[in-house]
Amino acid sequence: MDIPDLHPWNVTPEEAIKIQECLKDRVILKKIDGKIKYISGLDVSYAKGGNTVWAGVVVLDFPSLEKIEEGWTQKKVSFPYIPGLLSFREIPALLDVLRKIEAEPDLIFCDGQGIAHPRGLGIASHLGVLLNKPTIGCAKSRLVGEFNPVGEDRGEYVYLRYQNRVIGAVVRTRSRVKPIFISPGYGVMLKDCIRFVLETCPTYRIPEPTRQAHLLVNSVRCDGPL
Repeated sequence: MDIPDLHPWNVTPEEAIKIQECLKDRVILKKIDGKIKYISGLDVSYAKGGNTVWAGVVVLDFPSLEKIEEGWTQKKVSFPYIPGLLSFREIPALLDVLRKIEAEPDLIFCDGQGIAHPRGLGIASHLGVLLNKPTIGCAKSRLVGEFNPVGEDRGEYVYLRYQNRVIGAVVRTRSRVKPIFISPGYGVMLKDCIRFVLETCPTYRIPEPTRQAHLLVNSVRCDGPL
């Protein structure tokens, strides 16, 4: 994949916030044009007690969810863990592995937030701006926003609101199992995010693209001395 360098990554947290403030105005939410042939999931796993990460991507055929390609990379990180600035810690490694794959995805699922973020630029939105590709944020927990109780049946959802704006949805992907937090990243509307998430959760709570990426990075991670 051809990925432009829009900004430096070796920055301070204060500089990272300024970059987010600039990039948030580039986030476009719209209906996806054209057919979705390939979807991908991204995830990152951390060495226990260290500063090494393993980033992985899995590309699946859609709608069959058959695996087409996978790849991973190992990278040292220097940016600290700060809630709301996760993209500066993880995206450099994700870009490295995305540059390696041959099957270019039409839609990317990220393990994290999209616009459901204090500055409207979670990791899925940040990555979408960089790649100019549709992205969906699929998080296991809430970062910001308020919501009403969700029904217990699969497919039920409620909207996630922040500062008088709908920023995502809390979606029950399996009956009587904890819901997940979905938000548009880039190039896709919330209604379609919910649809794609439910279509990629035939069995498990987590969408199949990010679930398989999670399994991949955990299988290659080394917890011993590096």
